[in-house]
Amino acid sequence: MGTRFQSFMLLFLLSCLIFISATSSEQKGDGTLRIGLKKRKLNRANRLASQLFLKNRGSWSSKGFFHLNDGNSDAVPLKNYLDAQYYGDITIGTPPQKFTAIFDTGSSNLWMPSSKCYLSVACYFHSKYTASESSTYKKNGKPASIRYGTGAISGYFSNDDVKIGDLVIKDQEFIEATNEPGITFLVAKFDGILGLGFKEIAVGNSTPVWYNMVEKGLVKEQIFSFWLNRNPQDQEGGEIVFGGVDPKHFKGEHTYVPVTRKGYWQFDMGDLHIAGKPTGYCSNGCSAIADSGTSLLTGPTSVITMINHAIGAVGVASKECKTVIGQYGKTMLNSLLSQADPRKVCSQIGLCGFNERMGIKSVLDDGTSDLINEAMCSVCEMATVWMQSELNQNETQERILSYAAELCDHIPSPNQQSAVNCEKVSSMPIVTFTIGGKPFDLSPQDYIFKIGDGVQSQCTSGFTAMDIPPPRGPLWILGDIFMGPYHTVFDYGKARVGFAKSA
Repeated sequence: MGTRFQSFMLLFLLSCLIFISATSSEQKGDGTLRIGLKKRKLNRANRLASQLFLKNRGSWSSKGFFHLNDGNSDAVPLKNYLDAQYYGDITIGTPPQKFTAIFDTGSSNLWMPSSKCYLSVACYFHSKYTASESSTYKKNGKPASIRYGTGAISGYFSNDDVKIGDLVIKDQEFIEATNEPGITFLVAKFDGILGLGFKEIAVGNSTPVWYNMVEKGLVKEQIFSFWLNRNPQDQEGGEIVFGGVDPKHFKGEHTYVPVTRKGYWQFDMGDLHIAGKPTGYCSNGCSAIADSGTSLLTGPTSVITMINHAIGAVGVASKECKTVIGQYGKTMLNSLLSQADPRKVCSQIGLCGFNERMGIKSVLDDGTSDLINEAMCSVCEMATVWMQSELNQNETQERILSYAAELCDHIPSPNQQSAVNCEKVSSMPIVTFTIGGKPFDLSPQDYIFKIGDGVQSQCTSGFTAMDIPPPRGPLWILGDIFMGPYHTVFDYGKARVGFAKSA
């Protein structure tokens, strides 16, 4: 273990030392600001760091991490910055102190490491803000703490001038991070986060940078747009345009959908198709968010398992799953054939309870182990989705039970990527999302991460599983895997999100 850890640290330190890149910004006469983005190149060192962290941390429990309130909150649990790839430059203070930041539509605060961060190793690997060296600094002192899904920071609020490209946002409130525990921000190539989400999820009721840009008239239109360059051969990582869009970044017209719940950039989406075949999971609608702060694409375990099966991704063989299919499979199938409410199937066979008012299942308290009970109930829920999907395709009962049993070997580990065979990438299926009634295809080249070449190459699926309970969930998180192929417009003025094919 010691040798492996030393090897990892050596790779990490080398990656830090050889990292040299630049970004550009340009203020146009049309009232827009363009910020060039850097793109972190995936390598075995940062991939290993991500895997080690998630393995040691265990699964994300919806009970333990997902407790976002509609008002102020101290948690942005959906974030997985270990896999963030795109970031750019900003400065804070006078004279300007330079930092790299993730421009993150999945959170709403600006924070950077503080010169008073003494006990966190991560702070010694990144640029730190020094208040005493800025003539425009204003003391604030209000305490701040944010817990993310894969990390946490704490510190206090300060005020200073923030410069993005040629735009100066005066007296911007931000967090000086004095504590960055864990490995998440230690291995990050960026210094901090610049949140572009809604104020509803801003910690400390802080006014986000984007809000101040709009309110102070620094941009012509109340929109910003992302173009992410997915070509690994290009040095240019992409571009954010504040105040408009660049027609060279997309093809055709954007499909717009309204923001349904402010906080994240959340909207409704339709069903998901695998190789043209509907899964049925979102046939009555699902919620999704466009999140520039992660490169992954996250969805409910039941559907990610179906994707894993289709692309040959290695999963975790589940004894509970096979037990449920073996003992209850035919009974579940008969219930569905009799047109029973799919949500009640698992309660009818005694594996889950059912809350009639909320329309959701819950784990029964019958004195058995909570963990076993929860696992059996969750598996039953997933199997119901799988069976209903096959019934909609008019498959035979034998085929449906066989398919469900096969899926038991492809259940993903929560919030972890699954390995795939690099030689089979070209034959993997198209995965299609339905947004605004229109199809948005993702090819294998879009959703597979490849590290290295030849016999040394490693491939992983960009799809990860996370189950978020109602009323916030089920929820899909569309990260850079989706925003790369599709130019994305965040229309703050009209509260909507738009997607068009990237140029």
